[in-house]
Amino acid sequence: MSLLEIENLSLSIGDTQILKDIELSVAPGEVMGLVGESGSGKSMTALTMMRLLPHAARATGRVSFDGIDILAASEDQMCALRGDDIGMVFQEPMTALNPVKTIGEQVAEGIRWHTRATRAQAEERARKMLDRVGLPSAEFPMSRYPHELSGGQRQRVVIAIACALKPKLLIADEPTTALDVVLQAQILDLLRDLVAESRMGLLLISHDLAVVTEMADRITILRRGEVMEAGDTARTLSEQLHPYTRQLAQASMHVPARARRHDASQGKPLLQVEGVTRDYRGRRASLFRRAPDIRAVDDVSLSMTPGQSVALVGRSGCGKSTLARMILALDRPSSGTIRFRGETITGKSEADLKPARRDMQVVFQDPYGSFDPRQKVEKLVSEPLHVLEKKPTRAERREMVAHALHEVGLDQRDMEKYPHEFSGGQRQRLSIARAIITRPKLVVADEPVSALDVSIRAQILDLFAELNQKLGIAYLFITHDLTVARAITDEVLVMHEGKIVERGKTHEVLDHPQSEAARALVTAAPDLHRAIARKMQEQG
Repeated sequence: MSLLEIENLSLSIGDTQILKDIELSVAPGEVMGLVGESGSGKSMTALTMMRLLPHAARATGRVSFDGIDILAASEDQMCALRGDDIGMVFQEPMTALNPVKTIGEQVAEGIRWHTRATRAQAEERARKMLDRVGLPSAEFPMSRYPHELSGGQRQRVVIAIACALKPKLLIADEPTTALDVVLQAQILDLLRDLVAESRMGLLLISHDLAVVTEMADRITILRRGEVMEAGDTARTLSEQLHPYTRQLAQASMHVPARARRHDASQGKPLLQVEGVTRDYRGRRASLFRRAPDIRAVDDVSLSMTPGQSVALVGRSGCGKSTLARMILALDRPSSGTIRFRGETITGKSEADLKPARRDMQVVFQDPYGSFDPRQKVEKLVSEPLHVLEKKPTRAERREMVAHALHEVGLDQRDMEKYPHEFSGGQRQRLSIARAIITRPKLVVADEPVSALDVSIRAQILDLFAELNQKLGIAYLFITHDLTVARAITDEVLVMHEGKIVERGKTHEVLDHPQSEAARALVTAAPDLHRAIARKMQEQG
């Protein structure tokens, strides 16, 4: 008997149809994978189950949970179900958590709301749940606030909230998107254990086919609000009967065509990092005592030549982004030297850094967060032009913006639009256009494709490869996705606890890792072929 039954579900918002005749079911103790590109209707399907839809939304069909007609249920009935019988893990934990409440308060809140537990009883249950998700009180007291935790730790808090009352159904919407591969494996193991312990049904929403294959018993593939294919996970993804299933599988394993691999032994260094260290003051433990300083980056040295593509990989909190900020001169090292084009940039004033800024740009992980939503594309993409020696005229600026947009596959008519008028992949193209408009020698890309679905990710990786070949741009890719590192880079640096613990040619390091940190990353990285083979073997 199914715990959740969805039949002929259609959803419209205004005149726009979002979902069309969706069929889906989840049984107790079963993991159902729901996959598709951005805009396919995955999250809207989940929100329909929770009845968290916009006021203008109209849903028809049947959504039955444990015998209850969700679409006909009153708001009081839904309030009783949400958090108790149906839990949900949202994609972005920082948005899902209340920044002014402690993590203990937020886990205990649902327990007190749905049960008659006293404050002390709720706090005790909350503490046990936080222990269960890997946040022990010795290291993570319940008095901490969300901003004091890393992304992975916040995601564990969200899972603790969703699972505190042992729901019959858990909806996990992209629960591991921003996590490093080791932490992702730990979160997936935790979800597996929770399903096995309480026979909980799990609806796992993801654009990562390898993750879904590892986890799900069955899979449903959506495109533009319609089911393209559904069935046993391993068989569906191995046979790939529907063209769209084949398209998704090919995109998830896509390797950009590169005319040549870079020979780092040729040419003078473009970037030289020598013995760089970065310390941060420890938190104040009491009025008279301060905790020891924290060393985020520890004696790091590296070099890059023009046109070279290098991956900087490692677990969350290992110091990757701190190192990138120092390379971009957005932060100063505690010790060590950074040279760019042969000139020392460490300790220089903003005025003296202007020539270096022309040849050094950045692509951020979240393009929407890096754009002013009130400005049009022309203004946003042209922002770096202020570092040029000769200020371009308005006509020259428009021409430069139009050319940059054309290079990333957009149209000059897009100059008059605002960021919200673009998809996630298009916004990332805008971010790349802004980065290349000054014709830089080096682009630092901080997790540039981690939040994109597999098809858009393939397009963006192709674009990076094309610009590398055409413009000779050197890339420093900061990523936790080893498939991205393998696909687009010549060399890889493995970072662990602030140190570079392994370096070498990408295929050599990833195929034959020598350090414990590198081996942990490679072992934990999901692989679609390997996941399908393992699933088929388990099924005999």
